[in-house]
Amino acid sequence: MSTTSPSPVSPDDTRSGGGLPYRLVATDLDGTLLTSEETVSERTRAALAAATGAGAQHIIVTGRSAVWARPVFDEIGYTGIAVCGQGAQVYDAGAHKLLTSLTLDRRLAALAIEKIEAETGPLAIAANQDGLDGQVLAGPGYELLIGSDLPVVRVDRGGLLASPVSKLYIQHHALTDDALAEAARRAAGDLVGVVMAGAGVVELLPLGLSKATGLAVAARRLGVRAADTIAFGDMPNDVPMFGWAAHGVAMANAHEELLAVADAVTTSNDEDGVAVVLERLYPAR
Repeated sequence: MSTTSPSPVSPDDTRSGGGLPYRLVATDLDGTLLTSEETVSERTRAALAAATGAGAQHIIVTGRSAVWARPVFDEIGYTGIAVCGQGAQVYDAGAHKLLTSLTLDRRLAALAIEKIEAETGPLAIAANQDGLDGQVLAGPGYELLIGSDLPVVRVDRGGLLASPVSKLYIQHHALTDDALAEAARRAAGDLVGVVMAGAGVVELLPLGLSKATGLAVAARRLGVRAADTIAFGDMPNDVPMFGWAAHGVAMANAHEELLAVADAVTTSNDEDGVAVVLERLYPAR
């Protein structure tokens, strides 16, 4: 395993049937498929088209809710099944339909917040409402640090859990994201799942939920197995997905926790890291 420089994936690696290296290409969105400008490069689009043209399927697996992911899907013309909300939603992008949707128990969520704040002091909190029309509600002090154009609705803290939610986002004025995530696990890891998904994005999820659980559900619908799958990611929330897939490729810009478990490392998201690997596996014809 390499964690310091790009490690090639051989096109001779034919794990899947039918001569394909992998039948399913699973990509994270932010920091992986998207550049820092929140676009998908022409090179990456061409590499994905070559992979699907060869017979592989592409699935996006993102921490974004379907509502937040849909503008990207529309922009890049993605109409397949996607795993959204850290696995809480399996979403048909073409039909704009939720196939599965899980929610966070709001009583457990409130108790988890209470226990975390007893250790860390006050938190800034946001909530992702359930459903295709679900909004992201931001409480006092919460600042969205990714997806600058993504809509949020400002509410009083008491309104965050007034309706069903898929997850909560938490921030702390002094703790780093890693330190906050660790403190949250210590205080409430028996009540909720805790993941760090990006800069300023520590999330509380239904216990046991992960990108891996959502991807497993989606893969069954697509008729593929873990052994057929290559996955790309950049953050600790991608660790379970790497554990599920046959081969996990971390971006050069990935968090050290993901680099530690990756089977290979490619170039960064701004250097077409996904395309670098796919071009080797599925050469354009």
